[in-house]
Amino acid sequence: MKNRIVIIDGNSLINRAYYAMQRPMITKDGIYTQGVYGFINMLTRIIDDYSPDYITVTFDRKSPTFRHIEYDDYKAGRKKMPPELAMQFPILKDVLHAMNIKTMEIDGFEADDIIGTVARVSEEEGLEPLIITGDKDALQLCTDKTKVLITKKGISDFDLYDREKMIERYQLTPQQFIDLKGLMGDQSDNIPGIPGVGEKTGIKLLTQFETMDNLLAHTDEIANAKLRQKVEDNIQMAVMSKRLATINKYVPIEFNLEELKSVEPNLDMLINQYVKLEFNSFLKRLKSNNQDSLKENVPTENQVEKIIINNTEGLSVIESLPEKSKIILKVFSDNNHIEKPVVSGVSMMSEKRYIYVDCQDKSIFEKLIDVFNEKNFEFLGHDLVKDYFSLMSYGLVNLQTDFDTAIAQYIIEPTRSNYEIKTITFENLHYEIKDEKEFWAQNGQINLFDNNSKEYMEYGYTWCQAIRSLKPVLEEKINNENLQNVYYNVELPLIEVLANMECVGTAINEDILTELGESLKKEISSLEETIYNLAGMEFNINSPMQLGEVLFNELKLPAGKKSKRGYSTSADVLEKIRDLHPIVDMVLKYRTISKLNSTYVEGLKPLIGPDGKIRAHFQQTVTATGRISCTEPNLQNIPIRQTVGRQLRKAFVPESNECILVGADYSQIELRVLAHLSSDKSLIEAFNNGEDIHRITASRVLGVDSDKVTLEDRSRAKAVNFGVIYGMSGFGLSEELKITRKEAENYIKEYFNKHQAVKDYMDQQVESCKDKGYTVTIMGRKRYIHEINSSNYMTRQLGERLAMNSPIQGSAADIIKIAMVKVYKELKERNLESKLILQVHDELIIMTHKHEEEVIKELLVRNMEGAMNLQVKLVSDLNVGNTWYDLK
Repeated sequence: MKNRIVIIDGNSLINRAYYAMQRPMITKDGIYTQGVYGFINMLTRIIDDYSPDYITVTFDRKSPTFRHIEYDDYKAGRKKMPPELAMQFPILKDVLHAMNIKTMEIDGFEADDIIGTVARVSEEEGLEPLIITGDKDALQLCTDKTKVLITKKGISDFDLYDREKMIERYQLTPQQFIDLKGLMGDQSDNIPGIPGVGEKTGIKLLTQFETMDNLLAHTDEIANAKLRQKVEDNIQMAVMSKRLATINKYVPIEFNLEELKSVEPNLDMLINQYVKLEFNSFLKRLKSNNQDSLKENVPTENQVEKIIINNTEGLSVIESLPEKSKIILKVFSDNNHIEKPVVSGVSMMSEKRYIYVDCQDKSIFEKLIDVFNEKNFEFLGHDLVKDYFSLMSYGLVNLQTDFDTAIAQYIIEPTRSNYEIKTITFENLHYEIKDEKEFWAQNGQINLFDNNSKEYMEYGYTWCQAIRSLKPVLEEKINNENLQNVYYNVELPLIEVLANMECVGTAINEDILTELGESLKKEISSLEETIYNLAGMEFNINSPMQLGEVLFNELKLPAGKKSKRGYSTSADVLEKIRDLHPIVDMVLKYRTISKLNSTYVEGLKPLIGPDGKIRAHFQQTVTATGRISCTEPNLQNIPIRQTVGRQLRKAFVPESNECILVGADYSQIELRVLAHLSSDKSLIEAFNNGEDIHRITASRVLGVDSDKVTLEDRSRAKAVNFGVIYGMSGFGLSEELKITRKEAENYIKEYFNKHQAVKDYMDQQVESCKDKGYTVTIMGRKRYIHEINSSNYMTRQLGERLAMNSPIQGSAADIIKIAMVKVYKELKERNLESKLILQVHDELIIMTHKHEEEVIKELLVRNMEGAMNLQVKLVSDLNVGNTWYDLK
């Protein structure tokens, strides 16, 4: 078989790759990468499928070509390349350089001309050229040896042409294809051709006359009079169009075929490129394809002594470690939040030893907890909240956190979705360890019949070594990004707080929950009957297709767009027609009540443990703003604005009759943060004087005398206040208040007229974010907002709203986290029996022993209001009750 050379049209392929991706890919540094990513995917497939002996990628240059010089309108009107794509060309060339794939470009000529020249020279040297492009102009280069692969959707959907296939498809030779282009022109390149002559007519003419020259010399033989006139009137245009469409196969570009030989990539250089571009899947492919030659950072086996402990006497090794030693920790636990977690083993790594404690014998684990409490170790780990929860469940009290790699990566990149140790290790150290889920799937729990403690020990060793290697890498990034304050003073201390909250749990009165469930079921049944009567038939209300049929076909209500699955019956669609027919309001109520019952009544019951408590999972690495997330159950999503939703809170009670609930809720925390950040004097003065900020806004913005502000006026002003925080547009505010867009825009305009400092602050945040790519909270928490510089208007508007809101919301999140740490620390230091059990939005709740009530009330308010010194007072509203419901 003769040697094959692959010649790739770089511009064509990166364009197709860019537009084929449904969503943009953006690195944490704001680099758009989807075009490069798709190109590499295509390139990999090409190399795998065709095993080229030689390969090159050609590119256009910005300078004008001979075609532009001949015809000023050549490619005129073509849509300008978006900057998000333009920035990817130099990146792609760097990647190709690392792959040792030669790129070729030259002033005055297009990539097509270089392709034609390389193909011609390659044929002359006995090679078989394969041209990869999405541009059909290249079909004129087909020969018996040169093939052209026209990509359609990626590289998996394509047409492959040679001379024979060309004749079969177009009934024309490749040379005649150039004539066809001259006759019909090319709209994408703005080549005019002959007006009215398309592909079908052009092929018919060339079938009759063979060449364009022959056609133009014998126009009198064209049977159709109108067509004949068009051709005769545009002879010069046809000749020029052919010249423009003809690929120049003799470009004066110097190259040696030996330079184009396929060789191994420069691995170190390619790794650096993939790391910078966050192409983890390509990094893994490099790893699997280059096991022997790829440089790894896997720690060597002889760095520490390995010890396995399976009896209480062996724990003396841990007891001999100095107090406050830094210990890398991994607890093998099922993390059970309903019944007590089952701990299989504990991995620990000190400076010189790796210790695995086999915990099949629970007495060993209980003794280990005692040792931990005595030694006051400083722990390092990954997602330590899980480890702490398991240890606290068995009595761990004394612990200090030195470093958490999951939290570190979150602080560095708060917008990513995955903080698994496998991913973070691979990205930062370029070697792979098994994912924890994969490990559990393969090994499960240790049991007496199948002792796989050796697997646990070895996996724990790998885990601890990864933490040891990750710490200095992530530490350096935290220091370089000036994130030390938020990491060490906010996030790390919070790990223990959240683990303790999970461990303590929240008591549930299941009888109240059951009663509420029965009430909801009756209401659901009543709503069903009402809906059926209004519809005049029975149907499945939960089926969007059947509901759409009833609303839009039977009842003739105005519908949105119809898809293959039928009409949309989403909440926003139904809200718009809520006032047009009573059935719509009933359907929305039915959905709300059904969800409450399934999620917060039937959904809560299985989560209640034998001790009558629910132990939610509190997570630090979910939201980009820094807010704490709550799952299983999500207590933050209970719809308290609805009466039924508020009733659910009655089921959350103290753990005994000797206790009550004491809660405090920050008053308008985000508006206070806005006042501080913007230094708006009138807002600061109003807050510090204890005035009603919504009433003041109603007076200033709506033009109502302060003593005549109604509840409706205040409600509108509240929407304006919070709308400003979230960068709400006039349209958004008009939807919120059910007023005209003009009225809403006037409200916003008037607000900024009265609060110019807020307007200046918001504008400054947007400009700063455009320049730096991120926003910063008071504590230094960063959020990268890549959308801010998008060429797409809607995406850019989203970015600007995020830039306005993130410092406010993020600072509010920091404040309540600091308050939580302060409250927890004082409860612990003073050895109080009361426990912090819940954080929901801006509210903290302490399960309080009655004899400590006054102490707790003072402690909670003082720590919340003293969490951070701002230009405005922080105010928390204190409430006491026998249920969570009573606190509001």
